[in-house]
Amino acid sequence: MAGLVLKLAPKERVLINGVVVENGDRRSRFSIMTPGANVLRLRDAIHPDEVNTPVRRVCYAAQLVLSGDMEPEQAHQQLLRRVEELSQVFTDLDSRQVLSEATEALLAKQYYKCLKSLRALLPREERLMAYQQ
Repeated sequence: MAGLVLKLAPKERVLINGVVVENGDRRSRFSIMTPGANVLRLRDAIHPDEVNTPVRRVCYAAQLVLSGDMEPEQAHQQLLRRVEELSQVFTDLDSRQVLSEATEALLAKQYYKCLKSLRALLPREERLMAYQQ
């Protein structure tokens, strides 16, 4: 099966091309077949008040593209620059792989895949921030 497969819990909401869709009373699964569709699970969305770390800022910028609040052309260079900045901090092999995947997704203009990759850095960033305090 091609495309993005979404598995939604009861009453879960998702943003698809700027439209909020809410699931019914039962779990469901469906595929997004249109290439380049912008999809964002609202449970995964970062609230503007939570944008307080470097990784969260990059994730939020990718999220803005998916929500339609920022044009991809406007965000593209900014996202590439920020991912490069993160690569100066996250130097371990696993993080490098995540950042490489995010960069490849950006170059292919796949902002959902970029966001998904970058979210893997959030727990690492949290540990680093806790260690420095």
